[in-house]
Amino acid sequence: MEAVDPTIYRLAIFVLAIFVGYYVVWSVTPALHTPLMAVTNAISSVIIVGALIAAAARNPDGALTTNVLLSKGSGVLAATLASINIFGGFLVVRRMLAMYKKKDRAK
Repeated sequence: MEAVDPTIYRLAIFVLAIFVGYYVVWSVTPALHTPLMAVTNAISSVIIVGALIAAAARNPDGALTTNVLLSKGSGVLAATLASINIFGGFLVVRRMLAMYKKKDRAK
């Protein structure tokens, strides 16, 4: 029996994660949306730390190899996407919390 190619194995896990994530997100009640967005922002802040570490990658001898450039590029891309996610999350949380404020009545 042949072994499964690691790329196919990882792709299958990624596709399953997409389906699970989709059904988890769409089954959340609106009352839980704001706390979940806050947790998502916290997770994205951890991702930014890892992305900055990856963006600062270097070889001990200082040479720029393909692996180092790939790591730096991936780190910059991850930091950018996580920053967008955090900013959008704060906007959504702000809007959700504004829905619960009492409205001033016109006199």
